[in-house]
Amino acid sequence: MVVVGWFVSQLLSPGWSVHLRPPAGTSRDAEWPHGAASSLWEGRLACGTMTSNGSPAGTARESLVRVEDAVMHYPVRMEGVMGRRRRLRAVDGVSFSISEGEALGLVGESGCGKSTVAKLIMRLLSPTSGRIVFMGRDITDLGRRELRPIRRNMQIVFQDPFASLNPGMKVGDIVTEPLLVHEGGRPGRARAAELLELVGLDPGDAVKYPHEFSGGQRQRISIARALALRPKLLVLDEPVSALDVSIQAQIINLLIELKNELGLAYLFIAHDLSVVRHVCERVAVMYLGRIVEWGKREEVFDRPSHPYTQALVSAVPVPEPLSRAERRRILLEGDVPSPMDPPSGCRFRTRCWKAQERCGSETPRLEHRLPGSGLSACFFPEQTAVPGAAP
Repeated sequence: MVVVGWFVSQLLSPGWSVHLRPPAGTSRDAEWPHGAASSLWEGRLACGTMTSNGSPAGTARESLVRVEDAVMHYPVRMEGVMGRRRRLRAVDGVSFSISEGEALGLVGESGCGKSTVAKLIMRLLSPTSGRIVFMGRDITDLGRRELRPIRRNMQIVFQDPFASLNPGMKVGDIVTEPLLVHEGGRPGRARAAELLELVGLDPGDAVKYPHEFSGGQRQRISIARALALRPKLLVLDEPVSALDVSIQAQIINLLIELKNELGLAYLFIAHDLSVVRHVCERVAVMYLGRIVEWGKREEVFDRPSHPYTQALVSAVPVPEPLSRAERRRILLEGDVPSPMDPPSGCRFRTRCWKAQERCGSETPRLEHRLPGSGLSACFFPEQTAVPGAAP
């Protein structure tokens, strides 16, 4: 994973700019309310400079989605006839917001609750407690019929492009199926061709089946399907982790260009911090069901203040030899505690070199603690400048 992250960062430095051409007679601006620029439709993959929306997070843009103190506990029955029921605390008091046109990165170790947060936002799960507000409406307790018109504005791209596509359907039917479900009628071939060209595929691919495509092409098909209803929010759950390194770079740059051209908002879930840095404007770091650090990408990657974030950032590969020599790798000891029996107080204290008695008796709040850093849930934050952190 470390080597892969380094190669992705190198591939992204020169960048792949994705430009696509619309079908004849198609008006792009009439179809997409976000005012897509015509450069998105120039019909080729060209080498160029990767662009990113570097505007400050959450200042001038409206909040599209808000997660307020979300909790998701799963009941687990222990072994044996008299086994008592316990709770697996997958998400335990998570709060954040995503503005229109913003990309928020959600990072952390496997099992920390990232994918559960994604399912809560999509309302694929109902939270144990807390609120999910989307486009100003509380959707926490809505039923399936009430959620249907709302879900056309939020779509998800799953991690595995091999498992997320129906092998018995042609690609044209796959990408237009959301239109069939939400709008009724059979979408025409022109709409399927438009969606395929939007993600850099040949319109003639509409008659093929998923097994005829590579992994990167299948993920493009998944993205095209997610864009069919012109959503405002895309939840991207590890969208490139199952792909080869060179294909990862192409998909990442496609996502960046689609975001900038179509005004999409992303919840981008990933393990690879170098990928998150290229895509996202703000970053939230999760550990054992809670957010432990939050801020702009420069604050989180260049000046992390939480010990767990510092350990994660120290593991990101650095291409410059001099910067690599200056960086001190932080190796965490011990295993991640079980979410069925998390530590009291600060959940990271069992692996933290700064832990003191207070950390076991009090739960640190996520708040601004040091100038120049983001929000941190640590009683003893220490701002650390990371050598060679800038891309």
